[in-house]
Order: sequence, then structure tokens, then C-alpha cells
Amino acid sequence: MLTELMKCEQQAKKMPLQERALLIRHLIEGLDDLDEQNLQHLWMQEASRRFQEFKDGKITARSSRDVFREVRKKIKTI
Repeated sequence: MLTELMKCEQQAKKMPLQERALLIRHLIEGLDDLDEQNLQHLWMQEASRRFQEFKDGKITARSSRDVFREVRKKIKTI
């Protein structure tokens, strides 16, 4: 059985591009309604998830030097 999130995602993918963009905008703006404590909790969950993936070997670490080099390179092509 599909989760509600998966159902919403499938429906959104069928929408015209402009409507999807508007939906995304509304969803992102809705995040502004979260108070600081909820935001901090969500970021802590995300940080914990990423750290666990690192410990499990699912992702690897990258040096900040490499990350910033890549970002600068991408910015130059814009």
C-alpha cells in the first residue's frame, strides 16, 4: 500500500510544471510557520540521520576544501 506521501508525490508529478512550482513554493512557505524549537528538532533529526548513515558506511566524508572548490567551480559556470 502506498503511503500518503508517495500518493501526493505521484499526483504532483502529473501536474503541469508551473502548478508544481507553485505547490513547492506554498510548501516551503509553510515551513516558515514552524517555531524555532520545532525547526531545531527537525535539524537535529536530519543531522542524526546523516551521522548514522556515515557510521554505517552508506555515505563518505568529504573535506571542506573539496566541497568549497566544487561549489566555486559551479558558481563560475552560472
